[in-house]
Amino acid sequence: MIKKTSFLLYALIMGLLVLSSSCKKDDANVLAVLTTAEVTGIMRTTAVSGGDITDDGGAAIIIRGVCWSTNETPTINDSKTVDGDGIGSFTSNIKDLEANTTYYVRAYAVNSVGTNYGNAFSFTTKDCVDGDGNIYETVIIGNQTWMAENLKTTKYSDGLAIPLVTDKDAWLGLTTPGYCWYDHDLTSHANIYGALYNWYTVNTDKLCPTGWHAPTNADWTTLITYLGGAEEAGGKLKESGTTHWDEPNQGATNESGFTALPGGMRYNGVFSSMRRTGQWWTATQDDTHTALAIYLDSAESDVMKSENNKTNGFSVRCVKN
Repeated sequence: MIKKTSFLLYALIMGLLVLSSSCKKDDANVLAVLTTAEVTGIMRTTAVSGGDITDDGGAAIIIRGVCWSTNETPTINDSKTVDGDGIGSFTSNIKDLEANTTYYVRAYAVNSVGTNYGNAFSFTTKDCVDGDGNIYETVIIGNQTWMAENLKTTKYSDGLAIPLVTDKDAWLGLTTPGYCWYDHDLTSHANIYGALYNWYTVNTDKLCPTGWHAPTNADWTTLITYLGGAEEAGGKLKESGTTHWDEPNQGATNESGFTALPGGMRYNGVFSSMRRTGQWWTATQDDTHTALAIYLDSAESDVMKSENNKTNGFSVRCVKN
């Protein structure tokens, strides 16, 4: 009887030890360890992030991805991607964002224990991105927001290509959109002075980035008036110094932040006046053959308006809707 009781007691103890060992093993599983990848490729509505899971916590990673929100600590209850499973690094494509908005993003990993998060990064989506993906600096002047660079896109906002027209006679004969680079030299001029467009390109309403438009005569008038009128506004619009403008760059202070640059023109099919003058189309036509343009000169401190043939090639600045 004693032996039987001892055996039962022994069996009970061993069972408890096995159960205890099993519980300890389960209790050893913990949340995953991971970090968030820095945010890159930031555009108006998209960005790229991801993460790196270095330890699954003893339990297989079921789901991984990134989550984001305008709140500082996003969770999987907010917007998120699902980027497979398992440990290691992964890339996440973030979509459907709002332009000019600050977001916070964290990588997440889910195992049988629960969900853990990486560190948070903040990023702000861009506001002025053209059809080529070029991102422009912008400036607020009064109640308007303007591009602080000349437009250089080769595509409309819908992604369709703008015709590149190099031949002089073909350019002069255009009654449809076209663009070119000054002296046909993209490498030297594109990133500084931008492209030259005929007015028919401006008139498509698709030249400027989404959410922006080619300024009308009224838009330019609002800007000029805010800067003190035509006699004062020219100097306030022009980039100061002679890095890009010829001497004397009369009256140039750039106190507006507009940073007007003299991209020259294509007049009667011929390129001229780079560094000396800048002309920018308005979206306002004068008659069947002409439209209004804004004119700045290195020898003048004022800003002028003139009627020009729609076939001329001028610079373009865009203003926010």
